[in-house]
Amino acid sequence: MQLKLGPLLRYVDETRATVWVETDGPCDVEILGHRAPTWSVHGHHYALVLIEGLQPASETPYEVLLDGTQVWPLPDSPYGPSLIRTPRADGSFRLAFGSCRRSAPFDKQGFKDFGPDALVALAERMGGDDAERPDALLLLGDQVYADDPSDAVLAKLRAAHGGRQDSEVADEIGNFEEYTWLYDDAWLTPAVRWLFSTVPVCMLLDDHDLRDDWNTSLTWRRWVTSQPWWHDRVVGAYASYWVYQHLGNLSPEQLEKDPTYAAMRALEDEDERSSYLDAFAWEADDDPASTRWSFYRDFGARSKGVRLLAVDSRCSRELQPSRRAMVDQHEWEWVRRHTVGATQPINHLLFASTLPFLLTPGLHHLEGWNEAVSSGAWGRRAAGVGERIRQDMDLEHWASFRRSFDDVTDLLTDLVRAENPPASILMLSGDVHCSYLSEAELTTVDHPGTAIRQLTMSPFRNPIGRPIQVANKVLDTRWMTALLHRLARSAGVRDVAARWRTAYGPWFGNGVMTVVLTDDRWLVEVDHAELRGGRQVLRRTVEHGG
Repeated sequence: MQLKLGPLLRYVDETRATVWVETDGPCDVEILGHRAPTWSVHGHHYALVLIEGLQPASETPYEVLLDGTQVWPLPDSPYGPSLIRTPRADGSFRLAFGSCRRSAPFDKQGFKDFGPDALVALAERMGGDDAERPDALLLLGDQVYADDPSDAVLAKLRAAHGGRQDSEVADEIGNFEEYTWLYDDAWLTPAVRWLFSTVPVCMLLDDHDLRDDWNTSLTWRRWVTSQPWWHDRVVGAYASYWVYQHLGNLSPEQLEKDPTYAAMRALEDEDERSSYLDAFAWEADDDPASTRWSFYRDFGARSKGVRLLAVDSRCSRELQPSRRAMVDQHEWEWVRRHTVGATQPINHLLFASTLPFLLTPGLHHLEGWNEAVSSGAWGRRAAGVGERIRQDMDLEHWASFRRSFDDVTDLLTDLVRAENPPASILMLSGDVHCSYLSEAELTTVDHPGTAIRQLTMSPFRNPIGRPIQVANKVLDTRWMTALLHRLARSAGVRDVAARWRTAYGPWFGNGVMTVVLTDDRWLVEVDHAELRGGRQVLRRTVEHGG
């Protein structure tokens, strides 16, 4: 019996942890004396092992045994043991995050096309500087590229399809089995595999996990759902995302209440489990209210109040132009319940969304104008042009869902007006293939005790071309921002209840960002990946805190 993928350390609190694995057959998985049988869907075998009884503020090496035989750590690994570290005694907390990682070889051509891998560089740093190891890692979408797979996966697809090229999606991922190839390709890199085994990993999905422009607009939605390949594609996407990414986001209490997880463990026949998971996946797309991909996680010592709220900004969108929203009412009520309605104080709120809430001001005005025109502000003919611009330029961030943008500013206002407001509200995002830090303030309420920052880090490994870099910089100039502001106002777009400026960036290289929280203090570390003496390393670009 062999370990096919993993182990991935997922949830950790003061005394418990969960570890996810994929094996090549049915077996019992054992970690630190705790066991779980595998369950299978579509010919693949998985287990999520719950480990209890850990000591607070401890560091525990672990091994993985399958039917009593040790299969992890791998022999001759250049990295250290896999460890489960429970929260630090001093209550401090370090969260590393980013998004957008392409799989490509680590050779001359791979580095030329995609640059060094920031996650590999992070693993290398951890091997030499334990003081800067993250306590958790947040992957903000595009962990896999279903619409643009690597050369290795592309060759496998063409071999499986007999070289056929009779479909616009012949070179794209089409079902659950093919999605498993993407995860193998992305997660078997030795440094990344070890990193995921020793740092708790949280994950959100974004468009390339399914297809570029996913749920950009109602027009796009109507087109894609009419395609003959859509059913198998969306079922494979949601089903594999639930298994590989979402399941480990949940706490032990949430796992016990999850009906899909209960079915995977209770149903005895693999065909029944596969049918159940496929039906769940189809309903998740057909009726977004039937499931929830957003999640929250409380980190560090409970008295310190560090809450990560990870908001799904893809699957639960409202796309009707007259009531367009990044998240529907059902989802937004959940967001408010776990922020302004939280039962315990939140000292630092990490508000995570794959798509940035605050863009550069010029791009913000452009997206506001485009939403208004696409919704008919300049007539039907202009609306069609606006829709084409929306899809071609990927104008689909919070700024182009103005109703939801206002909902967020209202949420922030309620938080800073609370009796015990957070010391910081840090909005974590990826997606845009550049990194930057924006300083923001609300215009309807003073909040000197609460820092609001937009922290955007992308990509881990997938840099954009020079022309788009230049366009991003032009959009952030004062004259272009003023011009686009006037354009938005001409389409009836009103100003929002916040103002902000890009304090650092934009940068366009591969990298990773880390938030460091201690009592009422916060610090942001921006690192970018580079090749140095043949090694992939991180270079500190800037530190910013308060």
